[in-house]
Amino acid sequence: MISGAWLADVAPSWLADAHRRLAGPPRPRSRPSGRPQHSRTGPDRDAALDRDVALDRDVDGDGNADVDRGVRRDEGPDLRRGLGQGERSDERTGPAPVQGRHDGRLLRAHATLSDHGDVAWWLVDDTDRAVLEQALEGERRRTLFLAEASSKLLASLNTERCLEMTALLAAEHLADAAVVVAPPTGRRLPVVYAAGGRTERRNAAVDPADLPGLAEALQGFPPVPSRWIDPAALPSWAVPDHFDGVPGSVAVTPLPGHGVPAGALILLRRSDRAAFDTSEELFARLFAARAGAALSAARLYGEQARITQTLMAELLPPALRQVHGVEFAGGYRASKDTERVGGDFYDVHPGPEAGREPLAVLGDVCGKGLDAAVLTGKIRNTLHAMVPLATDHQYVLGLLNDALLTSHHTRFATLVLASVKRVGPQVRLRLTSAGHPRPLLLRTTGEVEEADTAGTLVGALPTVTSRSATVYLAPGETCLLYTDGITEARGGPLGSAMFGESRLRAAFGECVGLPAEAVVERIRMLASQWVGDGPHDDMAVVAITAPHTTHLTAVNGHTRGRYTA
Repeated sequence: MISGAWLADVAPSWLADAHRRLAGPPRPRSRPSGRPQHSRTGPDRDAALDRDVALDRDVDGDGNADVDRGVRRDEGPDLRRGLGQGERSDERTGPAPVQGRHDGRLLRAHATLSDHGDVAWWLVDDTDRAVLEQALEGERRRTLFLAEASSKLLASLNTERCLEMTALLAAEHLADAAVVVAPPTGRRLPVVYAAGGRTERRNAAVDPADLPGLAEALQGFPPVPSRWIDPAALPSWAVPDHFDGVPGSVAVTPLPGHGVPAGALILLRRSDRAAFDTSEELFARLFAARAGAALSAARLYGEQARITQTLMAELLPPALRQVHGVEFAGGYRASKDTERVGGDFYDVHPGPEAGREPLAVLGDVCGKGLDAAVLTGKIRNTLHAMVPLATDHQYVLGLLNDALLTSHHTRFATLVLASVKRVGPQVRLRLTSAGHPRPLLLRTTGEVEEADTAGTLVGALPTVTSRSATVYLAPGETCLLYTDGITEARGGPLGSAMFGESRLRAAFGECVGLPAEAVVERIRMLASQWVGDGPHDDMAVVAITAPHTTHLTAVNGHTRGRYTA
């Protein structure tokens, strides 16, 4: 306790200012006897009188302190008149506390007003609480960043984009520059650099052992402390070209993945900034764990996409073309727009020899989606192997039936076989149906006929029976193979009527003289318009057309005219 001192001389300025605003300027008073008069005169004395009154000051000379520990007696009407902006007074709670620092401590001062106009200040040490609040706020910011980083990293399953986002986020929030090193591909390291909001990608032929801790991080081992890494020995390839400054601190941490390491993260900080501390290195590992999981997911998705693409290439219907002077065209639509394969399929197998008849196949496996597509792949491969035997349709169907019955699949299939041969200007077709809708024939007159072929489905009964039909197509005539997804498509004005065979025949009859590809597009378009956005089965259609043989000369004698029979 200091007696007889002015408050401004012994208390922090922020507390003295708050007291002056609260209590108002002191009024001059005579000094009590026994106490020395203040030595200040003139302006110095006036300035002193404007300060707060002294501590432990006996005003009336009775030996009792009228003002204690900053308590001031004022004869004025109300001490609250000197409150500053933001320091509201309340009859119950008193003036709002003020806060400031003194000797490295954070203090909070509470003022108490007595009924006699005295003011007492009570000081509370808030240093520890402020440190904890600051640490809590820091953790909140870090948690928010990790959540936002996870969202951005998982927003794309593209591996290259994920690498760039990892480097950008690390350079923006964790360091001045970041380098992401992916697992090696051969003798090169895929490296992504980020600094100043820009990224750069390279495939560097470097040795990870040049940077301490990098080789271990790429193998998934825990990181080495940053203080063990000498920034002066940092290899040139580990510093981005657009890095502004000289590296003063380096941290290397692994990017853990799902079972295998996803790479490593190198953090660079300029020499004019503080080095990485333990808490920052730990936080970098938390970020690296999320980045590694995102990179691992992106790589897994990429591998699955490549595998799917490879397998899908074998399951997708092929693009048909003219074979041995006969036009072939095909069209397919899966039951769901999100799928590319299903239970319907078609193929055209050219003969292994020039004199062999091409074999066209169109089929429908029980079921939809990928499960049905797996069986279609098996049927297509089996039929491809039996092309040399295609002269006997009944024998081919029997072998295929045996193969399906002995497999683990419980599905069956319907299909139609068409052996095609050019005979002069005409095309001869041998058609065999195995539980499938009969092929339709479009003549040059616009008449639509039905091929007289029938049989039992494949993969359900011990034996298959069938009846083949041989038909001839004149130039410009077409044979149409289709699945029941066309005729059983529901839609129309009421949304529940089937497209039906009669509508198919009518639409097919309007395709006189059209090439095979145009016929297929016409049928597909009408069926799609009929179902609209409603549910539907797989749809497949194949057109076999005998090509026109003669052109009429155009009027000018040079351009090609229309086909004739």
